[in-house]
Amino acid sequence: MFRILRQALRIGVITEAAPQPPDTESDAELEQLGLQLRRRIDARFGRSLAIRQVDAGSCNACELEIHALNNPYYDLERFGVQFVASPRHADALLVTGVVSRHMETALRRTWRATPALKFVIAVGDCACSGGEFGVSYASCGAVEQVIPVDVKISGCPPTPLALLRGLLAAFDDELNRQ
Repeated sequence: MFRILRQALRIGVITEAAPQPPDTESDAELEQLGLQLRRRIDARFGRSLAIRQVDAGSCNACELEIHALNNPYYDLERFGVQFVASPRHADALLVTGVVSRHMETALRRTWRATPALKFVIAVGDCACSGGEFGVSYASCGAVEQVIPVDVKISGCPPTPLALLRGLLAAFDDELNRQ
């Protein structure tokens, strides 16, 4: 015990360097993207945008970035976006990962349970193109092989700002379709 204490006193505290303060340009971009998103959500729905996130077979890297959108730094709810547990309450589906054969039926059911005029957003390289897995005995490939996709957000994983840009692109695409 004394040997360990002597060693700890001799070496001292070993820690990582303190993180640098966030870039003010990214703060301004985040605020600008968020306000644009809020205006489009208000114009389209007159209320919040409800998103149902579906993991169709991902490695969870995309989910970590999606969860970051809900942390105090990004705080996506202040811009009128919330995640819901039921596809029946959702306006959009956010699908991550290559669609595994076991999730194919569940994804189709979720898509059918989502009310009409829905958005489908494929998040990450796996969801957009099949990634490293492609089509195999265990995988259907990209999300668009199973359900129609409106917007693709590439990246492995995409950053939270890229996710916000993708949500804005979903509204731009909807305006082009009308």
